[in-house]
Amino acid sequence: MTDRDVELVGRDGQAGDDGGEGPPEEAAQPTPRRRRGRRVLLVLGMLVLLVVVAVGGFVGYLGWRVSDNITRADLLPTAAPPSTASDGSPIEVPSSGVGTNFLVVGSDSRGSDRGRSDVIVLVHVPEDPTSIEMIHFPRDLYVSIPGHGKNKINAAYAYGGEPLLVETLQNLLGIKIDHVARTNFEGFKNMTDAVGGVRVYAEEGNDASGNGGAAIHRGWNDLDGEQALAFVRERYELSEGDISRGRRQLAFVKALLLKATSRSTLTNPLAVARFTDAATENLVVDRDLTIGAMKDYALELRGIRSSDVVFATAPFSGFASDPQAGSIDVVDTKRMALLGEALRTDTMEDYLDVFVTP
Repeated sequence: MTDRDVELVGRDGQAGDDGGEGPPEEAAQPTPRRRRGRRVLLVLGMLVLLVVVAVGGFVGYLGWRVSDNITRADLLPTAAPPSTASDGSPIEVPSSGVGTNFLVVGSDSRGSDRGRSDVIVLVHVPEDPTSIEMIHFPRDLYVSIPGHGKNKINAAYAYGGEPLLVETLQNLLGIKIDHVARTNFEGFKNMTDAVGGVRVYAEEGNDASGNGGAAIHRGWNDLDGEQALAFVRERYELSEGDISRGRRQLAFVKALLLKATSRSTLTNPLAVARFTDAATENLVVDRDLTIGAMKDYALELRGIRSSDVVFATAPFSGFASDPQAGSIDVVDTKRMALLGEALRTDTMEDYLDVFVTP
């Protein structure tokens, strides 16, 4: 592969640097919305797909850095997608023509062990890429894990890494996951600093006594890398624990991508180089996700608007306790089946349980 195989693609003149004075009305009272005809945005570990912009002599350098930084591994399972739904009814999982599902995993391991995944986000890119949906799966969601009985969903990652986590999610939703990307929290920190910090809206504040270790006030917060890490780690001081933390993580991802693709970043070759390096140095992807494929997705998804970023939380019906797993989030099986059907049939625009962060 030559340097020409990697092309940095960005957007042209879209607003994204300024957070505004307060949350939009839709954030205060989230409402379902159709998203056809919009430009879209890809997230987290897939940042490399969006950061790309042709910047003179930096193209060759950045192409080499992307190829050199990214690690490829066996992240997909050998097991085929399920043929029956969780209720035992038969399902057909199409192999093509219904969009692409990316699993983005963020690990907060601070040692040599694999740790558990603290960020589990499923990104659905429709076949007609005019919308995008990001579904956050709370780490305490109580699910069936192949070969291990029932446990919290992030235990699947601890037991068998990405392949087992993918198999678990495929069985839960009745879908096929096409690609996997993993980064770590240090990568989030470095990416934030590479663009000079981000402005994030916090739906609720917290003091510095929680597990994040930094005080955050309700409303807009200007965060550097270290503060951003505290923002996405905090859960002890939040009203719904891991559920609230998941919403924070999605708000951070949105803020980071808006800043990374803003005019001030894309017109600064050094900032582009720093961010591209930070986005890819801790990135691990499945072996089928080639640089060429990343380029193709980037060309399709290079537009970005703040209002086009649509989120969902994997449906759960409440909280409970399990003797082995401890505190758990109970799956709402009916609504989970509806989510799986929307993903499987590429009709997420009709799935109602979505929200938009400022």
